[in-house]
This record gives sequence, structure tokens and C-alpha cells, in this order.
Amino acid sequence: MKNKYYVNNEIPADEVITFRKRYGMTQAEFAEFMGCSKPTVERMESKGKITGGSAAVLINMLMQHPEYMEEICIGPKQSAMRLWYMHKSRLCTLIDVDENNQSVIVRNFVDNIMFRAFGAAKEVTYQMYEEFLESRCFPKSRDKMKLVLGELDIPFYDPIMIIEKTEGRMAEDDFWIRIER
Repeated sequence: MKNKYYVNNEIPADEVITFRKRYGMTQAEFAEFMGCSKPTVERMESKGKITGGSAAVLINMLMQHPEYMEEICIGPKQSAMRLWYMHKSRLCTLIDVDENNQSVIVRNFVDNIMFRAFGAAKEVTYQMYEEFLESRCFPKSRDKMKLVLGELDIPFYDPIMIIEKTEGRMAEDDFWIRIER
């Protein structure tokens, strides 16, 4: 059977090193990026070594399409607090929030608006952000709310405190939030 596609499934050690350094990754960071161990990266970068298989295919593809690396780059936090809006293990939206200035910076990592924290919204206001937080919590008007807050060891209704305890998980959906301060 003839191959339908040409795939360069080999890459020399010096190109592995060049790729890793181009994106400012340590060997440990590159290992995490590739889903392998640091010793594996050390072997890939051994002088005269040729890496084959899926690692070589991935590196070759990313070298030919560096725009994809820009697309998936998380980048530094823009504010004191960052929320990671996730679906299962997939990052959907990063939300950098400056509560003092009431500013919100949003970056989507999915095209499907159903998976984005703010749907199709191009500009996100602080009010939209607050409404989003409340949508990931039980309602303020919930019957016996003080009992639920007591179970969570939270003194009063505060969406951020609730999300820190519950990860913003709702019954029967796979979305959740991680807060990074």
C-alpha cells in the first residue's frame, strides 16, 4: 500500500534544541509540553541523535506552523487574578481580572461559542464578569442558603469564595473554574 501523505518523522537533535529554545522552554518545560519525561528530552537533544515517531512529527509541524504556538501560548497574567474556565481537561477561556479597577481581559482558546465563558461577546464588562461568576454558583435566593454557606465554611455569599471551594462546578455539566492569584 502506498502512503497517501509524506510525513517527516525524523528530526535531528540540534533542531529539537532550536525549537525548544525558540519558545524559551527549559528541558523540564519542554518535557511537560511534549508529554514526556525530562530524561526523554535529554536523549532527544543528545549530540548526533535523531528523534523519530510522533514527537518528531509534532515538532516538524510546529516548526512549519509557528502561528499555532502563538495561538496556544497562555502568556503572563495581565492582572492579580486569573480564572481558568475549563471543560473537562480543556482550557476554554482565560479571564484576567483586576477587581480594584474593575477591568476584565478575556482570551478564548476554543472556537465553539458554547464552550466560551462569555459566548460570542467580543468585549466583556465587569458586570458581565460578575454575572458569569454568579452563574457558576448556587443562586443568592436559594432556600436555606446560610446552611449551604456553613457547609462550605464561607461566612457570606461571595461568588469568588464559593468558586474557590466548589471550582464553580454545577450539577450535570463538565465545566469548572480554577482561580490563580
